Amino acid sequence: MKILVTGGGGFIGKALVKRLLDEGHLVSSLSRGDYPDLEEIGVKVFRADLQDIESVNKAVAGKEIVFHVGARAGFWGSYKEYYNVNVSGSNNVIRACQQNGVGSLIYTSSASVVFDGNDIEGLNEDLPYPTRPLSHYTGTKALAEQAVIQANSLGLKTLSLRPHLVWGPGDRHILPKIIKQARAGKLRIIGDGKNLIDSTYIDNAVTAHICAAKALADNPNVGGKCYFISNGEPVSLWELLNDLLKVSGIEAVNTRIPTNSAITIAGFLELIYKTLPISSSPRLTRFLVHELSASHWFDISAAKTELGYEPMVSIKEGLQFFAEYNSQVIQ
Repeated sequence: MKILVTGGGGFIGKALVKRLLDEGHLVSSLSRGDYPDLEEIGVKVFRADLQDIESVNKAVAGKEIVFHVGARAGFWGSYKEYYNVNVSGSNNVIRACQQNGVGSLIYTSSASVVFDGNDIEGLNEDLPYPTRPLSHYTGTKALAEQAVIQANSLGLKTLSLRPHLVWGPGDRHILPKIIKQARAGKLRIIGDGKNLIDSTYIDNAVTAHICAAKALADNPNVGGKCYFISNGEPVSLWELLNDLLKVSGIEAVNTRIPTNSAITIAGFLELIYKTLPISSSPRLTRFLVHELSASHWFDISAAKTELGYEPMVSIKEGLQFFAEYNSQVIQ
């Protein structure tokens, strides 16, 4: 099949592109940067911004399936920056799919679109969006998700995947930042450290996308729906982080800071960065404090039952793969 992956040069996008190639599909990628490594393995690369509707149309033309993975991620930046990419860019992808007769559109959302700072323990997709999003990223991802879901029709079947805390070899954002903070001695356990979270090993995230495409083709009832995706193994966040640090050759984090103190510090840092202003992002934001101190794990039975999704790589196995990857990088 002819398939386009937006954000094909990113962490999830690149892993998805490689899996699709392994399955024999003709794969194209739409990203803002140049990715000669993708071209070397047979991917047609379109370099463009999601806000450029003409370029998006060109990339989408002739495709049967579009995986919309590209987004502006992170915890810091102006609302306009997030809105332009995550909302306006997604609307461009939707319109291009409709105009070019694409059959299926799978959107890579985030489980954090429903996070309001309070504990989430085993809840399913009935969980509503928060009245007030905790970050520009989650707020704009939620708007994009709603647009994708509303676009579902007989002509264009759509669904949204909500993978949570994706990790593994190839991550250039979350894990590297955590490792950098820990190596510098700046990482602290926030709260009592007992909060349970879901996470998703990268191979499982990719599997969920493949399952979603097959389900859309075979079962019209999955169209217009959202699905939480994870390993289905709720664990202590700080135990998992310390395990990841261990296989990266870094000592475990044991120092704690009360949640209220962390929120105060984060608010002060946000004020400084906004006032000066500083182009980089603060190492701690209030959204990040809530993410690191609250429980957030989900019921993924809908993805299993309706999409046929099954996590194939356990956390234990993922840690082993990540350790092997780190040893190869060091060598």
